[in-house]
Amino acid sequence: MSEHQEDLPHSRILTKEDLEFFRQSETYKFLLQFILDLREAANGRTNSFECEESESTKSILLILTEVESLMQQYPPVSNAKSRFGNPAFRDYFDAVEKHLAILIPLKFPTLSPAEVGEVSTYLINSLGNRTRIDYGSGHELNFICFLLCLDRLGIVGHTDYPALVLRVFVRYIALMRKIQTNYWLEPAGSHGVWGLDDYHFLPFLFGAAQLSTHKHLRPKSIHNSDIIEMYAKDYMYLNAIAFINSVKTASLRWSSPMLDDISAAKSWTKVSEGMVKMYTNEVLGKVPIMQHFLFGKLLPLDELPSEKHSGGKSAADQTHAGHIHQEGWGDCCGIKVPSSIAASQMNHVGELRTVPGGVPRPIPFD
Repeated sequence: MSEHQEDLPHSRILTKEDLEFFRQSETYKFLLQFILDLREAANGRTNSFECEESESTKSILLILTEVESLMQQYPPVSNAKSRFGNPAFRDYFDAVEKHLAILIPLKFPTLSPAEVGEVSTYLINSLGNRTRIDYGSGHELNFICFLLCLDRLGIVGHTDYPALVLRVFVRYIALMRKIQTNYWLEPAGSHGVWGLDDYHFLPFLFGAAQLSTHKHLRPKSIHNSDIIEMYAKDYMYLNAIAFINSVKTASLRWSSPMLDDISAAKSWTKVSEGMVKMYTNEVLGKVPIMQHFLFGKLLPLDELPSEKHSGGKSAADQTHAGHIHQEGWGDCCGIKVPSSIAASQMNHVGELRTVPGGVPRPIPFD
């Protein structure tokens, strides 16, 4: 164990009571407000909007470039008969983790070794799960936590928010699409195939805000292939639709029924408001996702109800592999779902189109 290993962020939430305790905490308020602030910074602005890029913002972008460049050294291994995650991802993950231990203190020399460890933990865990070779909204949330930690440390500030969402977050999503494509990351949980997207949520939340002031584009525009082709580079929401269309041959009605339903909303403002409600309920409000949320000194939490009954043991101490097995939307340990990217590349698209139970959940966009 390294000198600062005990200071690294770790999972603690085990029960619904733990989650409710967290949702009343200052850390939860900071986290949600940070997401809302980034959303506001994206409001009505395209990805190419001219915004200030501080030295810290540029450093984050350089770190993401370095993380991407390491992929060349760890190509996928021959795995032609499987549509599940490629095991070469684990070697890549380990290499990135070692590289970040050097790169982050180089780019942010004012950080202490303990702070470097915390920041690095959120960033490496934003790339996916090393063991399961999967990715989901919880990993995406780790990237937001990485940015929030830099904010709390004073590395970035409020004036950086437009660049953090329109440059840094967009760059992160592009990186993750490459990682997902290269290593065939599986959707984290058995229900991602019928949600918004197999992997991501926040591009839709930030992307709807980008489109909320547009004079001509409407939610139903996602069904117009010419519009998607024309505007995908400008708006996160439309870029996400373009990616889905590139890996799934079925229409959105079948491949992403929730997105199809949302397209009937009257305005992008309604979609934007609904995305926030859905995110707080379906991501920040679900134990199967939030049981993996990492707490440290930068994102702290007082003693949880489950810890009071267990002598202070953490979630990792109390459970196998640090998580519990539950059913529901966002289930992290459900039936393994093959990568739709793998299916597309192997010309076997179309097997994963049905909604579990036959009826999608109600959505807050009316």
